[in-house]
Amino acid sequence: MAFAKTGLFVGLNHGFVVTKPKQAADVHKVQKSYRKGKLHPRVAAVRAVVNEISGLAPYERKMLEMIRTGVQKKEKLAVKLARKRLGSQRRANAKRDQMLAVIAAQRKRA
Repeated sequence: MAFAKTGLFVGLNHGFVVTKPKQAADVHKVQKSYRKGKLHPRVAAVRAVVNEISGLAPYERKMLEMIRTGVQKKEKLAVKLARKRLGSQRRANAKRDQMLAVIAAQRKRA
């Protein structure tokens, strides 16, 4: 049960007296912080263009060669290399998945 605010700063119904807005579709807009981490299509497009123009970094090319060998130990070393360059295991695993996608795309083209 929500009682009307009294305007006092102490007591059960303490708080500033406000008039509530009418309930419309956009009364309470979603905070920007709620979309944190969600990739915007424009950002994805820009990243794709930059990757296409600049190509792969030297450590990414080295990772590709290690993964292409098919040896499990080399794949693990590729992730270790990525972890050293990128700073965390999670980022390294994501980079490995990205490199696997690059390999798959190259096979699909050929």
